[in-house]
Amino acid sequence: MEAQTMTGLTEGVPTGTGLAVPDITGQVLAGQVLGGQAAAGGVMAQQAPVLPSSLWVYLSATPLFWLTATLVVWLLASAVARRAKGHPMVNPVLISVIVIGLGLTLGGVAYPAYFEGAQFIHFLLGPATVALAVPLVRQIRLVIANLLPMLVALAAGSITAVLSVLALGRLFDFPDALTVSMAPKSSTAGVAMAISKGLGGDPGLTAVFVILTGITGAVVVTGLMNRMRITDYAARGFAAGLASHGIGTARAFQVDPVAGLFAGIAMALNALVTALIVPLFL
Repeated sequence: MEAQTMTGLTEGVPTGTGLAVPDITGQVLAGQVLGGQAAAGGVMAQQAPVLPSSLWVYLSATPLFWLTATLVVWLLASAVARRAKGHPMVNPVLISVIVIGLGLTLGGVAYPAYFEGAQFIHFLLGPATVALAVPLVRQIRLVIANLLPMLVALAAGSITAVLSVLALGRLFDFPDALTVSMAPKSSTAGVAMAISKGLGGDPGLTAVFVILTGITGAVVVTGLMNRMRITDYAARGFAAGLASHGIGTARAFQVDPVAGLFAGIAMALNALVTALIVPLFL
């Protein structure tokens, strides 16, 4: 249509008359190009640049980001622990908790948003616990040989862990809900939170006590055992798993495979015994 219009504008002008015919076609095309560039420039001008704050809001709501962040922080914390030659104070779990906690606090990210990504790691706790059966089968003779000492230590450790909380509660006049929340602190988080909820405690507060107990036990267990001159790795590992559950078990595996095996056994048995005795004492 535009070509026909331009042709009509030039019709009637005789050739060879010396009259200059304006290059209307070129002007129109040039106008269209310039107009298109101006329009494109206007659209680009209207698009706001992506700000760092907007990018953070987007990333913080992405589950994959927090999954990646957790893995990266753990790998870095493990590298730092190796550089420190496994020093108890340089615990990768403690470092990871501090770094991730600071990141969530400073970034204003709610825990449910973080757990959307971290739940994939949480899912692996089940298979990891089942995998503890592998060293158990390989060392079954050693386990059977230590069966009686383990049962005695289990009864003493489980009862002491609960009664010590009750004693502190009476000494400092803790509210009943706080005492109930603290009582199962030496068992695994899932069991401890279920016990606390069933007895009227605060499961969230229980989870905090469980983590603190595990980290404290993992930090002090090596030095404490050395001071007590306990060299049997079966005994050292069982004590670590009994008092500080999964985090203590992880520390025991770092020290010695036999210690890790008995720590895993203690962790599993203590969860069962704690679920049975806590309702009896409260």
